[in-house]
Amino acid sequence: MRLVMNEPVESMDRPYARRWWALLVLCLSLLIIVMANTALTVAAPDMTQDLGLSSADLQWVIDGYTVPYAALMLLLGAIGDKYSRRGALILGLLVFGGGAVAGSLVGSSTGVIAARAVMGVGAAMIMPATLSLLAATFPRAERAKAIVLWTATAGLAIAAGPLVAGALLRDHGWASTFLINVPVAAVAIVGALVLVPPSKAAHRHRIDYVGGLLSVVWVGALVYMIIEGPHFGWGVKAVGAAVVAGVALVAFVLWELRHPRPVLDVRRFTRRGFAGSNLAVALFFLAVFGAFYYLTQHLQFVLGYDALETGVRMLPLAGAVFVGSALTGYLTPRLGMKITVTAGMVGGTAALALLTRVDAASTYGDFVLPLVMLGLAIGLALSPCTDAIMGAFPESELGVGGAVNDTSLELGGSLGIAILGSVLAGSYGSHLADATSGTKLPGDALATAQDSVGAGYAVAQQIGAQAQQLAGRAAGAGDPQQAAQLKAQAGQLADGARQMADAVGSSFASAVAHTSVVGAVILGVGTLLVGVLLPRKQQGTPAPEEKAETAERAETAEASETTETDATADGSVHAGQG
Repeated sequence: MRLVMNEPVESMDRPYARRWWALLVLCLSLLIIVMANTALTVAAPDMTQDLGLSSADLQWVIDGYTVPYAALMLLLGAIGDKYSRRGALILGLLVFGGGAVAGSLVGSSTGVIAARAVMGVGAAMIMPATLSLLAATFPRAERAKAIVLWTATAGLAIAAGPLVAGALLRDHGWASTFLINVPVAAVAIVGALVLVPPSKAAHRHRIDYVGGLLSVVWVGALVYMIIEGPHFGWGVKAVGAAVVAGVALVAFVLWELRHPRPVLDVRRFTRRGFAGSNLAVALFFLAVFGAFYYLTQHLQFVLGYDALETGVRMLPLAGAVFVGSALTGYLTPRLGMKITVTAGMVGGTAALALLTRVDAASTYGDFVLPLVMLGLAIGLALSPCTDAIMGAFPESELGVGGAVNDTSLELGGSLGIAILGSVLAGSYGSHLADATSGTKLPGDALATAQDSVGAGYAVAQQIGAQAQQLAGRAAGAGDPQQAAQLKAQAGQLADGARQMADAVGSSFASAVAHTSVVGAVILGVGTLLVGVLLPRKQQGTPAPEEKAETAERAETAEASETTETDATADGSVHAGQG
């Protein structure tokens, strides 16, 4: 028997002793890269005011992180497999932390966008490394439990971002939301050096850089199109990005099918379990990121909660993710992933369906049950899917496996914000136009108010400020007739301000309900597709023919490759040098 990895701490017949401490480091690393986006949602108003951001600037401050993050994961995951997964994690944390420091110091929209892009590059190293190190460190019998905790951390980060950022924004500026990542990254770096075992693939064959670069082009162009088209119109940039994405995707698939050692064996997507798991991950994060996008706006603008109060009110989602994760850890081994994943997706669809009842009279209490149901759904469905995706890859490709899972996640999230955000904007503008059709508001004021719910309330405040100015002039006017005229004008403007504020609130509530219908339909149709695709038995480990293909591509004997894969599967050998 040929040993393909060397255990640096423990004897060869036992799993790594400090693996649960190592998992804590991996979860800390995951926490900050998810929080980097969710924290920004509550910091955006302060940043917009301080830097004078346009709506386009703000959109790219958010999405400047997403494009390199999604585009680079597959290539960087393969590089981490070859050279060092732990090295990729540490380097990613350094890059991410450096980008966060830069983001806190810059004073322009261009600087913030550039800093966010650097953070996205760091995240593209960190995210696949966390999953590949998890899979390499834990024996197969414990891997599902470890992935449950990994998934629960992602759910915690979704709610923790606004909570931590909101607490900081009470006494500090928006730059503090960048700096919260730095101490966590520093602790994670030290923890990685001390607690995470080194790991890399046993085979050192040449990386398929052509396939990797094609993946960068098609994923990057697709994400750019998803962002550009719905928000800024389907002009030359968006259509050009769509064409580039399509051509590069076709070239990528054809190249990978013919390459003896592809960066990603696209034939895996013909396996029902693998395809269904990736589809479920993408659809879930489409729903979660899209719903998070409009729910935080509703809580802040319509219900009037500040950033910290909004974060606190998102905590039921995080708590429910933990409960759902615990349930799936118990249910999936007994019922199978087909049932738990489908049940989770049905629960997520039901949560969005409940949000279709939102109206102008809705209070926070109307959002608690949907948030809890959505959190439970995430916990139930995502862990089994991630476990199935990672189980489809041999030890030599764990970084690529993590990148595939995370790319599905990121593409789903980008689509959720783009599709549901576009529906939300269109519905809000249409409802506001109907609600103000009988008023005497200036046309430019109405056009500005239709841009976003924040802009709508800003217009109402401006009209109210004008009313107060006229009322002050009326009080100081010496001519009774002039005073009466000014007072009447002030009263009209005050009524207009109240009407505008009411119209903005009711229009956005209607838009939330309408957007939730679209989200529920998308997730509901996706649930049917996933239910058809997922097999009754979980396909976690690579098929025998896939092992043989991997062995041939690695130019090793089939027997040796089978020995290596079996050693990884039973947990006797997990951490390699690197």
